[in-house]
Amino acid sequence: MFNDKCLLITGGTGSFGNAVLDRFLDSDLKEIRIFSRDEKKQNDMRLRYAHPKLKFYLGDVRDYQSLHGAMQGVDYVFHAAALKQVPSCEFYPMEAVKTNVLGTEAMLAAAQACGVSRVICLSTDKAVYPVSAMGISKALMEKVAIAKARTLENSATVVCTTRYGNVMASRGSVIPLFVEQILGGKPLTLTDPLMTRFMMTLEEAVELVMYAFTHGRNGDIFVQKAPAASLGTLAKALCELFKVPSHPLKIIGTRHGEKRSEALLSREEMALAEDLGGYYRIPPDTRDLNYAKFFEDGETTITTAHDYNSDNTEQLTVEQTKVLLLRLPFVQAALKGQLQDPEQ
Repeated sequence: MFNDKCLLITGGTGSFGNAVLDRFLDSDLKEIRIFSRDEKKQNDMRLRYAHPKLKFYLGDVRDYQSLHGAMQGVDYVFHAAALKQVPSCEFYPMEAVKTNVLGTEAMLAAAQACGVSRVICLSTDKAVYPVSAMGISKALMEKVAIAKARTLENSATVVCTTRYGNVMASRGSVIPLFVEQILGGKPLTLTDPLMTRFMMTLEEAVELVMYAFTHGRNGDIFVQKAPAASLGTLAKALCELFKVPSHPLKIIGTRHGEKRSEALLSREEMALAEDLGGYYRIPPDTRDLNYAKFFEDGETTITTAHDYNSDNTEQLTVEQTKVLLLRLPFVQAALKGQLQDPEQ
């Protein structure tokens, strides 16, 4: 599958890119290319891995020319580049559009022009019933990918998407914040103790991408089934792990663009989704795009399916959450008094 092939990861200096390198750098891939706009992170990664098959390309996904240059000779693309912080996208929504939507369109155009055989786009649960600028931009990213896939039926390029929830201990997520607050003797700042979020490790995120890579057809969206925990449960689990069960909490209220729970599949998608055991496959809508049919021939049945959300999935107990947390290198190091960069 990977023998003598070239893989490019957009936004590759982030948490996901590091996880891919940890798994595949010693595989039979011929070359792994990191495409990103932060030269400092690229240099840090170059020094950390110091591997001859690892190549770096400085550029921005908003720029078609830099993408086209980086994709010469590339077989596969994992598209992880994104603006993903909810508050910053809320304050600067057009920046989210430029990177998450227009950047994806530029990446797909470059991939098609360069004859890339498979493209996997990374999305988020915030794209389902979106209320934030980040979620809306990611929902549009999915639509852009599906629209492009429609045009590729007779092409060598296959485009599909993965959608996953909260990646535990990724940069900017709540677990590193809570750990820093515990070690610093500061109260844990919770938006809402009853707020629920899906819980996935970085390794599971990579597994989802690989499942989509090996099973995906044009326009597919893949979702991994995942348990969830409330913020209150997560905070209690961390406090118990760090032997501070009575650590103070401070409720600060929900922020711009946040929801009480997140959904990985809408009720409309659940009605169409294929249950693959540990995953769901959402097939693309292949109905005729003839505008007359669009207005005259609709769906006559009304779905009774429920969405798949962080309230109706398996709910983790404090003990189960502690088991998950102990699998994270970031938490393992922090328990030894070593506060690492979450992306290391």
